[in-house]
Amino acid sequence: MTMTYPFPVSADEFKGKRVLVTGGTKGMGQAMVRRFTLSGASVATTARSPLPDGQAVALFVQTDIGTAAGVQDVISRIQQEWGGLDILVNNVGGSDAPNGGYKALSDDDWQKALNVNLLASVRLDRAFLPGMIERKSGVILHISSIQHRLPLYDATLAYAAAKGALNTYNKGLANEVGSKGVRVNMISPGFIETSGAHGMIVQLAQSSGISEDAARRQIMNMIGGIPIGRPGQPEEVAELVAFLASDRAASIHGADYVIDGGTMPTV
Repeated sequence: MTMTYPFPVSADEFKGKRVLVTGGTKGMGQAMVRRFTLSGASVATTARSPLPDGQAVALFVQTDIGTAAGVQDVISRIQQEWGGLDILVNNVGGSDAPNGGYKALSDDDWQKALNVNLLASVRLDRAFLPGMIERKSGVILHISSIQHRLPLYDATLAYAAAKGALNTYNKGLANEVGSKGVRVNMISPGFIETSGAHGMIVQLAQSSGISEDAARRQIMNMIGGIPIGRPGQPEEVAELVAFLASDRAASIHGADYVIDGGTMPTV
């Protein structure tokens, strides 16, 4: 066992497994990469920017998987060097659309949102599923957001809609490939305090002349509150990813796991 991570980890839990975590150089993705690496997996990741100093992965592809060409870069490299994947975590997502609701969104804004938050997963799944089906073994995880059910219209409407489409796709794909030995699930995080989110908290605190704790609470209130009283941590999401990717979750399939501290209302 090792305690260099916030939770105890078995060093051989994923020994011999080939894992791809897209967008794994920061935030939740970085925590996922670390979790799988500590558990003995060979881990590949992608990002638009270079691999940060101090982060070690078995395979890194610097490319933009928000484009078909970028996805093909990843597919070609992994197929060439590894011959396939055992676990695929489609973590990349996000939005750079302007504020202002539906009127501010151009066709290009919508297409970018769909490319990053839906089509990147569709394209990677399509490439690596045949090998998983042939081996009758594999796990695909889609990282979504609670915004697919609680959309914030002012700034992230296209993002939320794309994640809603990802939810439908996740369920349909699970229905198709479950009988062929491949498990497919989705995780929908709420407010997770990544380094980027913490930077937003610091910026709000400085611009408003309030403490970081007050700024954090202001953001929490904007999304409807978090009953446990704090944002989630990246490693907590990584633990859920590891569980769903493991044999311990062998009968969990076609599900959407919400990890949001209670933000999502019961429906």
